[in-house]
Amino acid sequence: MSLDPTADSTLRTSDAEREHVVAALGLHLSVGRLTMSEFENRLDTAYAARTRRELDAVLADLPTTPPQPAPPPRRNPLGGRRWAPWALTGAICLLIWVAASSAQGHPLYFWPFWVIGPWGAMLLAQAAIARTRSPIRSTLVEGGAHRS
Repeated sequence: MSLDPTADSTLRTSDAEREHVVAALGLHLSVGRLTMSEFENRLDTAYAARTRRELDAVLADLPTTPPQPAPPPRRNPLGGRRWAPWALTGAICLLIWVAASSAQGHPLYFWPFWVIGPWGAMLLAQAAIARTRSPIRSTLVEGGAHRS
């Protein structure tokens, strides 16, 4: 992949050209075309390159079209990752309560409510707040604003 196919490959390379190649290597790494050790070796070679020929050799076996990193996963407005621990913990608490009640021969005080109830209420409140803020975030992202 030549930076400029019309340029003489024996000419000395610039810092900007090296940075362009380093950025391309980072994209190739992010899509899985390079391992970390290959990336590091090529990075060293790119920074040490004196001529365009040496710099072109760093990208020679990679596709010329710039790789596109995978889009970030869409976030579930209800916070799907937050509900899984709640459900698992609730199931464990219920299992313990059922086992203890069975051992006693009658239903015991339903203490899992104090674990499941408040935690679930907080998750619902967070999901409601996130749902009201989602249009604002998507408008900012579409408008070109970036998170810090």
